[in-house]
Formats: sequence, structure tokens, C-alpha cells
Amino acid sequence: MNDMRPEHEELPTQRLVAVPAPQRRVDADELLGRVARGDERAFAELYDLLSPRVYGLIRRVLRDPAQSEEVAQEVMVEVWRNAGRFDGTRGSATAWVFTIAHRRAVDRVRAEQASSDRAQRVAASSVDTPYDDVVETATARIEQQQVRRCLDGLTDLQREAITLAYYNGNSYREVADLLGAALPTIKTRMRDGLIRMRDCLGVAF
Repeated sequence: MNDMRPEHEELPTQRLVAVPAPQRRVDADELLGRVARGDERAFAELYDLLSPRVYGLIRRVLRDPAQSEEVAQEVMVEVWRNAGRFDGTRGSATAWVFTIAHRRAVDRVRAEQASSDRAQRVAASSVDTPYDDVVETATARIEQQQVRRCLDGLTDLQREAITLAYYNGNSYREVADLLGAALPTIKTRMRDGLIRMRDCLGVAF
């Protein structure tokens, strides 16, 4: 029986299959710019991109999962409301969001500590406090105030990097990932920040 197929007919295996072009990856800076213009879809993408890392950063500070989740939600709401305040000339969108997250987490810690201090004062109101304990407590608070004052004198990136590394126990690589910055940049900023801290506190690191 003769083969009736045309001489130049393509076989199924020879047909070209159209492969969709890879979608362009949208970074956080572009998404945040669109969020600032009220783009809800961009905010949903930004939320999916950053919220897991925001939660992880806050969890390192607060430890408590429920509180960390609550604060993470507050952070993303603040990002939505204040996206127009982001200044790309001062750093990346990721670093800006993480700065908000860290500030919110620290504020929650301070609020919890203040509540605990009030409870302790009430409980100890009828008990004589030894003189040495008073001196130790006062000294610790003065030192904390000095450290906070010196930290406030650093740039945002220096302060966040040093806080994440020295107070939260993150490695240089983890700090770089959390702040969305290059590792050499983080090392340089931390070195410069520690020099300024040393000069401010009058101590050696």
C-alpha cells in the first residue's frame, strides 16, 4: 500500500512546541513604588515576597510566635499606608520594610518590659529593696540609655546591621540577607558603625 502522506509533511515529533517566555521577576523596589500609587495587586505581591522574612526577623526579637505574627501584620499595614514615604536614594525597599519591622518589634518588647516593670513595682511596693539592688538597676538603666543614644547617632543601615548582629545573634551573611544588601557593604557599615559606637561610649570592642 502506498504512503499517501505529502512528501514534506512534518511528523508530530518534529513540530515545534511554543515555550512561554519566562516572566520578568519584579523586585521589591518596583513593587513598593506601585504600592505608593495605590496598586493593591502590587501590595499583594510585595506581601508574598517579604512577609515571611518580616515575620522571621520579628520572631528573632520577640520569640513568641503569636505576638510575632501580630506585629508582622502591623508592619505590612504600615507599609501599605506609608509606601509613599519610601526614598529609594537612601536604601532598598527591603531594608526600609525591615527597618519598620525591627522598630515595631523593639517597641513591642519595650511595651512588654514596661508592663512587667509596673507589675514588679506594685509587687515590691511593700518590700524594702536592698541598696545594692537599687544601684545595680540604676547603673544598668544608665548604660542602656547611653547605648540607645549612641545607636541613634548611626545611620539606619549601621544601626539595623549592628542590632541584628550583636543583639539578635545573626551572622554577617544573615544580616545581609535580612537587609537585602551586599555582604561587603554590611561588613563595611558595621565596621564604621562600631567605630562610632566605640567613640561615643568611650569603650573598646
